[in-house]
Amino acid sequence: MAPRIGFWLGLALFALMMVLPAPEGLSLEGWRVAAVALLVGTWWMTEALPLPATALLPFLLFPLLGAGSAADVASDYYSPVIFLVLGGSLIALSIERVGLHRRIALGIVKRGGTSPRALLFAYMVATALVSAFVSNTATAVVMLPIALALIRAVVPEEEAQGAQRPFTAALVLGVAYAASIGGLATIVGSPTNAIAAGLIEKTSGIEIDFVTWAAFGTPLVLIAIPLAWFIIARVLNVPTTPLDRAQVLAGIGAPGAWGVGELRLLPILAVTVFCWVAFPFLREPFGIPPIDDGMIAVAAGLLVLMVSDGKGGRLLDWGDTVRAPWGVILMYGGGLALAEAITGTGLSTWMGEQLRGVGSLPVWAIALILTGLVVIVTEFASNVATATGFMPVIAGLVLVLGIDPALLAFPAACAASWGFMMPAGSAPNALALATGYPKVADFIKTGFWLDLLGIPLIVAVCFAAAALT
Repeated sequence: MAPRIGFWLGLALFALMMVLPAPEGLSLEGWRVAAVALLVGTWWMTEALPLPATALLPFLLFPLLGAGSAADVASDYYSPVIFLVLGGSLIALSIERVGLHRRIALGIVKRGGTSPRALLFAYMVATALVSAFVSNTATAVVMLPIALALIRAVVPEEEAQGAQRPFTAALVLGVAYAASIGGLATIVGSPTNAIAAGLIEKTSGIEIDFVTWAAFGTPLVLIAIPLAWFIIARVLNVPTTPLDRAQVLAGIGAPGAWGVGELRLLPILAVTVFCWVAFPFLREPFGIPPIDDGMIAVAAGLLVLMVSDGKGGRLLDWGDTVRAPWGVILMYGGGLALAEAITGTGLSTWMGEQLRGVGSLPVWAIALILTGLVVIVTEFASNVATATGFMPVIAGLVLVLGIDPALLAFPAACAASWGFMMPAGSAPNALALATGYPKVADFIKTGFWLDLLGIPLIVAVCFAAAALT
């Protein structure tokens, strides 16, 4: 859809909702937030304005519409995940600066073959493995530079947005999607997983440990990664003609002996990843203060700005930070403000309440409806905000219907991380867009099919796992 059409369509839909009365049970503020969400979503999908510019709409409109003060809305633009993106971006830039990304890319290429589709699959598998134990955003900021190393090695700059765009867009999208999907494998892979586990324990007394969650999440990831790979490869028409192996290896370059910068960056990366993985388990037993992933990422980001690279500079010079995705950070902040308003005005709760009338349906049908609704909401709101808003509603449904909470909580938790159509639907998506290779249209075309097929897949896998555990 042309940006001009999207611009006027968004305004028309917004104006229509502003004159219509709020549905029964929904506050006027919640209805107005829905109008803003529709406007923002339309402009994001059609690129009617630059995406970061559209992200400013919540700050402008919410105070005018009575959905929060300017100070409150401004504070919603910042959260720990924003600092995770910022700190992670500094880490990613330092990986590029010292050349470590080329060494890792070379290792993946040697094991992934030379077919563009095979390389896409290899990168997605590697990303999913990392994301099972490291947060989705942190995984994306580490793995995207590695994907870019391959792109810049084998694709001339003038062809990156031309004849070779299907491959370049697909590789970056694959890493972003795999970062979100891989996080579903374990209870530490995504915050939404822990929220769902807490709900199940609260409503049923059943404690969900690492192994129990993996019994649900791992099969889903094992099916979803090949599915996402197939959709990306087919929809974007990724070529099957093998790349010249010698050209690929030569383009990446022989890393040679480990440089001083690489050797000094490696322990920073190792400690950072260890903290991301281990702190959730160490906080209670050792009384560690509440330290989240964003704080860890910022600490690592400051370290790379301080530590010498052995060549008279730093692992990352401040001048290099101009390449950090500042526009993406603003765009994701707008998504966070939108998410806070969706939950704070009761809009997400109202949407969930509409499900109370489906109690006469089979449990699997309820799960499908709930999963589909969560997927739609998480395209515009963060996964944590979506899960937090819907889990209380799910708890009420579980108590009213007297069913196994896992049959609704597990699918909903997975659905909260299943937003692939919108660049602002998740931090990995936003970071992928910032590379300049995939366009918004690529997200919509591939994400639509992955969302559509993912809804029954999530429900089927979760129900099968519940029957076997």
